[in-house]
Amino acid sequence: MKRLYRAYCSSLVWDRLAFEYVRFGCAKEKAEAPKQERITKKLIPPKAEVKGTNFLIEVSDLEVITIEDKASKQIVETPNLRGRIKITNKSKDNLDIQALTLEYLDAAGKPIDFQSGEKVTKAFLYFKVIKPEESLDGQLDVTIPMKAIKEKALGKIEVNLVYVASPLNRETATFPEKIE
Repeated sequence: MKRLYRAYCSSLVWDRLAFEYVRFGCAKEKAEAPKQERITKKLIPPKAEVKGTNFLIEVSDLEVITIEDKASKQIVETPNLRGRIKITNKSKDNLDIQALTLEYLDAAGKPIDFQSGEKVTKAFLYFKVIKPEESLDGQLDVTIPMKAIKEKALGKIEVNLVYVASPLNRETATFPEKIE
């Protein structure tokens, strides 16, 4: 019985020493400060609307989010464009919204392309029917080319809406936008 008790006590001592080593040994390591920071910039104007033949598109609360290296101030990930979008059916027919894509244009109206290695997310699939004067509200969360941010090249955002009314139709709406 004494042998068993000694082994048990010895085990407790070693467990306690291991615990103290982990507790105090690990505490000496310093936590590093984050090497990256998240930057949010509002778009100007923050709210815009454009009326197409059969619809009204409104965008609001638009902002660009970038992740930058603190030391070099370089953008390290493809920036995101976030905000709200509202599509209102202004026709006499039901509109079957199929998809929405975004294109980024400079001040001269030329496309700003994504570079090799950038994450490209600029389309939404909806498959939602909206009746006359009904609206479809949603969140925008897409990527935007680094070039549009770095060079402040963004002049307009083109929204391409694909929908089915009677035959397949396609319309384009362009919003003037700049980064502050």
